[in-house]
Amino acid sequence: MLIALKLKLALACAAGFAGPLAVAPLVSEMTAHGSQSEPVIVEIAAGSFAYREAGDFTRGGQQAEAPLRALQFDRPLHIMREQVSSADYQLCVADGACRALDKDVVIAPDRPVVQVNWHDAEAYAVWLSRKTSQHYRLPSDEEWAFAAGSKFADDGLAVDPDDPAKRLISRYERESDRDLADTAAYPFGKFGINEHGVLDLAGNVWEWTSTCFVRSALDQHGSIGRHNANCGVRIAEGAHRAYVTDFIRDARAGGCATGVPPANLGFRLVREERTWMASVSARWSKVWTAWS
Repeated sequence: MLIALKLKLALACAAGFAGPLAVAPLVSEMTAHGSQSEPVIVEIAAGSFAYREAGDFTRGGQQAEAPLRALQFDRPLHIMREQVSSADYQLCVADGACRALDKDVVIAPDRPVVQVNWHDAEAYAVWLSRKTSQHYRLPSDEEWAFAAGSKFADDGLAVDPDDPAKRLISRYERESDRDLADTAAYPFGKFGINEHGVLDLAGNVWEWTSTCFVRSALDQHGSIGRHNANCGVRIAEGAHRAYVTDFIRDARAGGCATGVPPANLGFRLVREERTWMASVSARWSKVWTAWS
């Protein structure tokens, strides 16, 4: 058990950027209503974008730059306009479905919840889904990058085959140039709004995604061959891409092996849109349960 814990702590925050280079312009904002107050959701129209793969890549046994490829979203993406607030998360705590926050986290309806780990975010998504009869989940890394739009530009770094360490040094210097020491949980809107109407992307709160850390080997054509996934480490997106151990609540205190750690860990959720029939069925099921 101790060995497994140490292995998880050894993996971490390797930076590397994934950024949409072209996105569809149509955006609409929706507010849903249910038995539990639901978050404001932004709809991002289907479209394509350039995405740099997440993970660690090698070619011929040597470190390689992450592949850049085109992704197509065939359906609109529905994502929270703001991060989950600390007040909303506290409702889940009060309901006994989420782990309590640390005492120094400010509880307010207009501020993001911080110092939460991946399991905390998953528990909240399950709770909110149950309360609203909707399906909420963490976004994948690809979905987060698509939603971020121009707030998260591609920032891949070339690899020098004669000295791979130069890439790590360049990454650290680039991240250190940003002011990441400010860990205050500011009111929503502090870090601006992007072209999709999504707030506070790439501010001082990194957001958990559902995507696991993966080590992949590239073939001679640059295509991904064999890969090894470690889902004890998840991708957190923010001012730079970070790989963080899933049980870490404060990455500054540990859980990152390389690069500058996230200032805060929080999250926002995607809402899965169901067919009309599935929605009606779920609501009738809830009514029937209440009467039983």
